[in-house]
Amino acid sequence: MPIITCSGVSKTYRGNARLVHALDDISFSAEPNEFVTFVGPSGCGKSTLLKIVGGLLDRSAGDVTVKGEPVLGPRRDIGLMFQTAVLFDWRTALENVLLPVEVLRLDATAYRPRAQDILKMVGLEGFEASYPNQLSGGMQQRVSLSRALVYEPDVLLMDEPFGALDEFTRERLNLEIQRIWMERRKTVLFVTHNISEAVFLSDQILVMTPRPGRVARIVRVSFPRPREIRLMKTPEFASLVFEIREILGVA
Repeated sequence: MPIITCSGVSKTYRGNARLVHALDDISFSAEPNEFVTFVGPSGCGKSTLLKIVGGLLDRSAGDVTVKGEPVLGPRRDIGLMFQTAVLFDWRTALENVLLPVEVLRLDATAYRPRAQDILKMVGLEGFEASYPNQLSGGMQQRVSLSRALVYEPDVLLMDEPFGALDEFTRERLNLEIQRIWMERRKTVLFVTHNISEAVFLSDQILVMTPRPGRVARIVRVSFPRPREIRLMKTPEFASLVFEIREILGVA
């Protein structure tokens, strides 16, 4: 049974005194532990769709369910990670990771060892007491990822989390998120402009059209895991990247 289902989802909103049709008739499903990526041109509604699944935006039409239940607002079993880390400057890395625990009024003392373990898992052992301005951009994103994972959500929504990073750091974090995903077995919805990143990380890719965003095609990725960066050098990888570029009209 799919953990996430979207059926006929559309979104229209008012902007600058006119109606904007952001999404049109989006349908897809994600199985438990599946890594699903939305890729498409700027303004096609990728982030809007992610926010609708996360219960942060209302849809204008269609249905969204998570674990068979209608999404009517934010849920505790959905974690969120955005392009910028959005860390509080006056809180240490550990305190930033524990923020959702406090917001959800969970037992912070009980979750503290877990937060420390997650920071260790993402390579930040020894930086628990560091403040955001003492961390690099990549390290800040690792704190943000730890914060999204600390209370064990079943679903993780990631909105271009590595878009502002340099290519080398981005590749390292792609390997990191793959490793964590394989260990924790979350269902991930991931937004990116980077086609190679989408192919490297995903089980399925929703290739979206310009606004109003529609699903032009769903592309399945069958490369075995774990995947290494050298996979990007293979003809099979290049062929799949080119196929998606053709669908987007940028080949």
